[in-house]
Amino acid sequence: SGRVQVPSPQNVTLLSKDFDMILAWTPGEGSPPDVTYTVRYKSQESMNKWIKVPHCKNVHGTSCNLTCVLPKFVEVQARVKAVSGRFQSPWVESQSKEYRLDVELAPPVLNVNVKKNLIHVNASFPMAACVRSLPWMYDLNLWKAGSEDKKQYERNFRKNTVTINTTALKGNYCLSARSSIQTIYPKYSEFSQPLCVLLNHKG
Repeated sequence: SGRVQVPSPQNVTLLSKDFDMILAWTPGEGSPPDVTYTVRYKSQESMNKWIKVPHCKNVHGTSCNLTCVLPKFVEVQARVKAVSGRFQSPWVESQSKEYRLDVELAPPVLNVNVKKNLIHVNASFPMAACVRSLPWMYDLNLWKAGSEDKKQYERNFRKNTVTINTTALKGNYCLSARSSIQTIYPKYSEFSQPLCVLLNHKG
């Protein structure tokens, strides 16, 4: 027909990073400079109809954050097409993923409050508000700097504070934590960078 077509997006992938679900792609070879992209997704919840994503319609970038539009408990798939003027590419589909099973976790950020004989530790999670209601937990490790012997405080709910009695501790102590989501298959993040505090220091 001689109809001009826009090159299709390449490497279309649904990926997860730091609690987010993102559709990413690269421009097709020979894409015009004015090319934009439009994204849709589907799941069993939508009866496998493709749903529009308003914040990813005619965008110039090569990714779309889908964290807060995807249903959290079912498999989802996304697709993207390239548009230039009156022309567009065919849709290109990603693989399927499920948020709880496939999300990649980031370590929590520790907030440490040292009192006379106590440390209060709580963890904040760098995540979108829409996923905060899921059953997030964190494990906390405490150890004397230079020692391999770690005391573990496991499976604390995201909002809970861990209180540690420091009466018997003296010197430089370090804390580190990891996030987890406890579903059928528990998932864990890496441990956070150690945060060290001087305890019962005279002077």
